[in-house]
Amino acid sequence: MRSVRTRILATLLVLAAAGVGGWQLLPSQSGNGKTITVGTTDAVTSLDPAGAYDAGSWALFSNVFQSLLTFEPGGATPVPDAAKSCAFVGGLRTYRCELREGLTFPSGREVSAQDVKYSFDRVKKINSPVGPASLLSTLRSVEAKGRTVTFRLSSADATFPFKVATGAGSIVDRTEYPADKLRTDTGVDGTGPYDLTTYTKDKKAVLAPNAHYDGALKDTGSPVELRYYADADQLEAAWKAKRIDVAARQLPPSVLAGLNPSDPAQRVSVADSSETRNLYLDTRSGSPLHDTRVRQAMAWLIDRDRLAATVYDGTVDPLYSLIPTGITGHTTSFFDLYPNQDTDKAKQLLGEAGVTLPVRFTYGYAEGRGSAAAEAAEIKRELEASGLFKVTVKGYEWTDFQKRWTSGKLDAYAVGWVADYPDPDTFGSPLVGTGATMNTGYHNKTVDRLIQGSQRYADRAEAAQDFSELQEAVAQDVPVIPLWQAKEYVVSDENVGGGQYLADGTGVYRLWRLTWI
Repeated sequence: MRSVRTRILATLLVLAAAGVGGWQLLPSQSGNGKTITVGTTDAVTSLDPAGAYDAGSWALFSNVFQSLLTFEPGGATPVPDAAKSCAFVGGLRTYRCELREGLTFPSGREVSAQDVKYSFDRVKKINSPVGPASLLSTLRSVEAKGRTVTFRLSSADATFPFKVATGAGSIVDRTEYPADKLRTDTGVDGTGPYDLTTYTKDKKAVLAPNAHYDGALKDTGSPVELRYYADADQLEAAWKAKRIDVAARQLPPSVLAGLNPSDPAQRVSVADSSETRNLYLDTRSGSPLHDTRVRQAMAWLIDRDRLAATVYDGTVDPLYSLIPTGITGHTTSFFDLYPNQDTDKAKQLLGEAGVTLPVRFTYGYAEGRGSAAAEAAEIKRELEASGLFKVTVKGYEWTDFQKRWTSGKLDAYAVGWVADYPDPDTFGSPLVGTGATMNTGYHNKTVDRLIQGSQRYADRAEAAQDFSELQEAVAQDVPVIPLWQAKEYVVSDENVGGGQYLADGTGVYRLWRLTWI
């Protein structure tokens, strides 16, 4: 949706607070009021928090909505934002927050505990196929009394505060958002550090500092305009023409590979990332990939090193497990089981499965999303070179692509995954749990048990064994084939600082940290 990365945290002051803790930023230089333009190839699925679970939408949500909790830059523990304090009560099945006083929506109406309850309830009630309802799977009920919000969970879940701090926990005005359907206009009624003053789908979002913001931040930064580009080449053209001040997510790999951090004409931020990309496979009965042995055969044929080197010019690293490097519980489960490309082993598995060769299936990808087309072509080449598979590749517009995978209409598809929060749990239930967001039809009782078991540990390091076993089971069943792990690149004009805070591993897109220097 991001791993914890080491950053130089300028002007950061950590203050102790009741409950979870708190933090504030010392005032920074926010420029002369001149707008900073940021270009991206990420798309916004919806302006309604109940209807989007993708990086582009959540990047915007981080700035125009507030959640009860947030993450400090590079932090691994949620801290209060709209809440004054939060804490578990009597174990890990009841979580309670006290709402900060004086928060107001754009209408001037004060935010209440009822608004918080309403916001969580509608995410679950609407249950959008491309929304974040699955992230709240352990949330049984929400109670609001005075300024107190109490969450009752169906099972012990130490990760629940992390989920509250994500876009799924965005607080909306209950008088402006319908309870049982998505809001579809271009307005936003949130209490974040920015107001959305103009929005044109697939073109731009204009953000002005919210003068009424009250929360973890003490400085809401410069005015910002987000500009959305259909593909990496268009983003590169805008950067070269100096139509944007910051380029993030994602310039073409060839451009990223040639970036020079010492170039005085621009600022380059390169950091390790926990963003991953996986090939998801339809496991349902009737799918050409239903038989586990067919999927295992595919795992024997994928050449991650070639994919990273050719399609991505070495700007990504091959990935051999569900949980990426740098995150608690990471293993190399796919390398352990499928250490090299082996056509003979793949052919033997397909023979045991008794399927007609070549196995024919459709591979879908999102048009204009980075190097997705070139990636699809390379994976098709690798599978077909064996003579064992015949792959039909089809590209779809992003929204259409989402609808197709969430409705089970694609045999295989690759999707990038930007972690929702800095914890291995974000790579578990949403990706391979029963009813997972990626909708492969995969169901494994052992995997579900390990996911739930991992959530009972308040000390997250203690969950490592559960995650290790989970990844081993996934490598055996192959509902997903890990492809690569990204590096994070942000390029900005030499006069703009703070680009590194747009992706620091916490799931928060800190536009307010961008400053004119």
